[in-house]
Amino acid sequence: MRIRELAVPGAWEFTPRLHGDERGVFTESFKASEFEKAVGRPFELLQVNMSTSAAGVLRGIHYTEDPPGQAKYVTCVRGAFLDVVVDLRRDSPTFGAWDSVLLDDVDRRSVFLAEGLGHALLSLADESTVTYLCSLEYTPEFDRDLDAFDPELGIDWPAVGRDGQPLTFVRSAKDIAAPGLRTLLRP
Repeated sequence: MRIRELAVPGAWEFTPRLHGDERGVFTESFKASEFEKAVGRPFELLQVNMSTSAAGVLRGIHYTEDPPGQAKYVTCVRGAFLDVVVDLRRDSPTFGAWDSVLLDDVDRRSVFLAEGLGHALLSLADESTVTYLCSLEYTPEFDRDLDAFDPELGIDWPAVGRDGQPLTFVRSAKDIAAPGLRTLLRP
């Protein structure tokens, strides 16, 4: 497995080795020993989520109030997503910085993001499916959102999908109404 820390400290990209033959492909998408060696701690799994999205669906930017925070290990099992990680830790020297990784059913990469980081996914193909391994069970009172189109973040969202067709962004009412980054700077 190749492991690369992203530009946002506390986030890593995991690219597994693919073992293929006439039967298909096998890969180890998560291996605790390799994870712990790279990240410096174990991953405590408390919940697994899965979502399927049409092309253009943008979920996020979501985060969990820290503490307690929620770490995630995200893998695309079908289709393709642009996975975006944003540093939302107020005391971090990279506060507001973001990085992205293409997650798809070809390279089978995964992204780990630590507590205190925000997360967004843009589906680049119809029926794209992602799984999230989560370190905290869903707790609505800790759930928070930020506007994915906040100009202060300046996220470079792609205009076309995996098939080369233009994307029409589809967001939930909650995500559309989400505040900008400056709200995190208020006392």
